[in-house]
Amino acid sequence: MIIALRAVFSLLFGAGLLILGNGLIGILLPIRLGVEEVSPHLSGVVMSAFYLGFMLGSIAGQGIIRRVGHIRAFAAFAALATATSLVHALVFDVTVWAILRAISGFCMAALYATIESWLNVKSSNDHRGQVLSIYLVTSYLASLLGQLLVNTYEIEGLGLFCLGAVLMALSLVPVVLTRVAGPEIGAVKRLGLRVLYKASPLGVITTWGAGMLSGAFYALGAIYADSLDLSIWQISLFMGVPIFGGMVLQWPIGRLSDRYDRRTVLLGVLVTCVAASVVLSFFGYGGASLPTLLVASVFLGGALATIYPLAVAQAFDYVDRADMVGASGGLLLVWAIGATIGPLIASFVMGRFAAPALFIYLAVVASALVVFTLYRMLRRQALPTSEQTNYVSMQTTSAIANALDPRTDPLPEFYYNDEDPGDR
Repeated sequence: MIIALRAVFSLLFGAGLLILGNGLIGILLPIRLGVEEVSPHLSGVVMSAFYLGFMLGSIAGQGIIRRVGHIRAFAAFAALATATSLVHALVFDVTVWAILRAISGFCMAALYATIESWLNVKSSNDHRGQVLSIYLVTSYLASLLGQLLVNTYEIEGLGLFCLGAVLMALSLVPVVLTRVAGPEIGAVKRLGLRVLYKASPLGVITTWGAGMLSGAFYALGAIYADSLDLSIWQISLFMGVPIFGGMVLQWPIGRLSDRYDRRTVLLGVLVTCVAASVVLSFFGYGGASLPTLLVASVFLGGALATIYPLAVAQAFDYVDRADMVGASGGLLLVWAIGATIGPLIASFVMGRFAAPALFIYLAVVASALVVFTLYRMLRRQALPTSEQTNYVSMQTTSAIANALDPRTDPLPEFYYNDEDPGDR
């Protein structure tokens, strides 16, 4: 573990700063929209634009990186992400903010691809799984701390936007000064959606549903919390503890999914999501103590964080090992589509019925996934647990990160070139 950490420490530090700044901006914007009395529907449009940009970035970002090189690409995208954070503070306009969120999402997708391809080239085959685990813990902790940083300055001022921009700008330093030249990456070919669906209908539909759920909650959850008249500190806790829940529940859920029929475990996770959403909706309308809300949100966050890796593991059970990286790229695109649509639908429901209806939306989507899971359990015989692929914790960043996944074949040697065209 120490050897693996030493090899990638500077990259992880840069990634942590980037995710820290992005997490701060991600919770600041919906709170600020609430302060400015923007309707939930328009707030949903603004926040869903990030996932639209992320989807486009996951498609086009790698091509830009191949053309200009890693160092130049990272510097350009980090500069754009920094600038968008600052422009939010200078111009308050819903349309402008939606455009800025789309640009930010595009940049983050490309930045993830840049960092993760560097992590791949600096990780030996023996340490790929360890590097992935360290990277995931770094991502979770940085996201959690980013929620809490919203308490450092006044919501109405410029300080929080500046802090987010500074953190993103500082992420350049450890990454650009890394000793290993940025590898020139080849294209990660995605498996077609039709091929993926034919291999694992449950994996594809559940991945899409995971995006519908996570995108809506993390885009609009702060608006719900603000509607309960919680303080900024309490809102940051409400949005932070689901991230903590997602991190700590990965291991037990993964253990269960490797020992039993994975669909049964997925069913339990979805039912947990429904139950936690019903509790949060009920107390949102009727009032509840903060501890009750936090406990429910921990379980909701744990469920949301494990649906996607369970869906990927389910799909991998029916995909050849050589195609797994391509399959993960296709599934990431499916997730991004769901995450773009989710906040739009949820915000419409919130505008029609009040903010707590966010969790009615989550409960309905999760219930639909429960029904589809039961249907697929009747349609297809369960694989013996000895033939299932192992569960691996993962986040929705880029398909390149999945090359670190010990279940996949390492990327071929020709995938990386020693000389980065951006360094010439």
